[in-house]
Amino acid sequence: MTLTDHERQMVALVAEFVDERVRPRVREFEADDVYPAEFIEEMKKLGFFGLLAPAEYGGVDVSTACFARVTEELARGWMSLAGAIGGHSVITYLIKTFGTAEQREKYLPRMAEGAIRATMALTEPGGGSDLQAMRTQAVPDGDGYSVTGSKTWISNAAHSGLIGLLCITDRDASPRHRGMSMLLVEPGDGLTISKKLPKLGYRGVEACEIVFDDRRVGVDAVLGGTPGQGWAQMMRGLEVGRVQVAARALGVGQAALNDAVRYAQERETFGKPIWRHQSVGNLLADMATKMSAARLLTLDAAERLDSGERADMEAGMAKLFASETAMQVALDAIRIHGGYGYSKEYDVERYFRDAPLMIVGEGTNEIQRNVIASQLIARNRI
Repeated sequence: MTLTDHERQMVALVAEFVDERVRPRVREFEADDVYPAEFIEEMKKLGFFGLLAPAEYGGVDVSTACFARVTEELARGWMSLAGAIGGHSVITYLIKTFGTAEQREKYLPRMAEGAIRATMALTEPGGGSDLQAMRTQAVPDGDGYSVTGSKTWISNAAHSGLIGLLCITDRDASPRHRGMSMLLVEPGDGLTISKKLPKLGYRGVEACEIVFDDRRVGVDAVLGGTPGQGWAQMMRGLEVGRVQVAARALGVGQAALNDAVRYAQERETFGKPIWRHQSVGNLLADMATKMSAARLLTLDAAERLDSGERADMEAGMAKLFASETAMQVALDAIRIHGGYGYSKEYDVERYFRDAPLMIVGEGTNEIQRNVIASQLIARNRI
């Protein structure tokens, strides 16, 4: 897919930000799991939080393909920064696509400038990818709802001013997903956010458990104004989210490939650069080929989304292949670096710690295979 001149300039701006500001300093934040406040403030000023917001609300209003490329560049510098705009951008997309006029006016301008950062709350303790087993519920209460339940692994929870919450509003609905709604919940009484959950990678940006204990919201908190539409709304949002996660994987994989290519030219053994040894050269060839294939799958899914077509199969394929590729490429980069790849003096060990998140996040790859298979049959029934 061809980007516009404006979109190419945006991607170039992100690449410059990553190379000049992020990569030289990422270890200052990553090693001790420090929240990258100054990077986030710069990202706000550069418009990164408004990528999917319409121009009429102050957003940058880029295509999904451009959004994917921006995400890839951020993740090439530090995957956590791509995560900082992930859920926020999905909620932006959902409000833009399904929100009432009042909801768009209330939230989109401030979300576009980063004054309000959003996150999405789907996963529950013990539930994982099984959203049909959801227990968090919003019970009608006067002129609104009372929300009770808990969600976990919520990225950016402590720094978000808006939570896109998928919950049950009708326990008697059949099938069960028809009783789910998306609520736009702001912090306040009845909402508790835990401390950061410790993580292998994806450090700096927090992931927390959040607890709703009689958190009251008005009827105007229902996305789109009509209860019972939340499942369909979130499934569409997850198509965007999975393209974004695939793009994060591309960024991590590309960073690992770049470092491996550089090291393979600098390091010499037996009188020649190690890339000239067939075992190393073959690794590099396979890494580069898989990365190109993953990028094409991701851009294909993005293009399908932009066309308005259903893209759950394509987004699932992109997320599945790109995340598995990033994990393999990160491991192969360590192999190419030899013992140094196991040292924190080189960034390849960080890529290896960050890559697994894209395999288990935004619906595990086992779930992606289920989605792909079911859609494959649905589109090719005999």
